Amino acid sequence: MRLPLPQFSNNNRHPNHFAEVIETASCDFLAQCLDPEDLSFPAMPPFGSWVCSVDEESANKVFAVVFHATTMPIDSVHRPVALGLSLQDLREEQPQIFAMLKTEFRAAIVGFEQVQGNQIYQYLPPRPPQIHQAVHRCQSEEVLKFTEKFDFLQTLLSVNGAPVEALSAAAIRDVYKLRKGDRQWLVEAGRYLSVLLKDDYDRLRFILNQIHP
Repeated sequence: MRLPLPQFSNNNRHPNHFAEVIETASCDFLAQCLDPEDLSFPAMPPFGSWVCSVDEESANKVFAVVFHATTMPIDSVHRPVALGLSLQDLREEQPQIFAMLKTEFRAAIVGFEQVQGNQIYQYLPPRPPQIHQAVHRCQSEEVLKFTEKFDFLQTLLSVNGAPVEALSAAAIRDVYKLRKGDRQWLVEAGRYLSVLLKDDYDRLRFILNQIHP
């Protein structure tokens, strides 16, 4: 059986609470996915998906976009080796493997909401989420409200250590799907990108080619 990590409690956990901040910085944060209760790997958040956390001191809800995810050993000693087994075979023959791996992801901060004033700001918050804060999958209505404007695209295009063109396209595809194919929103997003990249047509074309209406 999987041994739960002591800092993770399943009691009264929100269904969208799936990870916890383990490293934090002004522009991004690193989070570890919570272990599932059954023998399976934690669900890795999709590239370009939307997540949020809270800075409890300011009560700001911080929005971020996932740009890197990994599954790796919990230490440097027990490295995985190829076993040639199916997932079901692993559960039956090597169940300890699931307790030896962790899934982490890094998310770029793109803005925040002042919960008390219900105001959205598409720039970096005064403080990022703190260590051990819960990370939630954003609800559809949260993403729709946040993406009424497009300044977050400029932030995504400046993320260090990420394939920023692919990241911007993935985030747009995700929002477009949530907006149920809102063509006007997609056109406005494309126009905003064309202004940001007016001097770099190749980058603009590369992004637009990855967006499939």
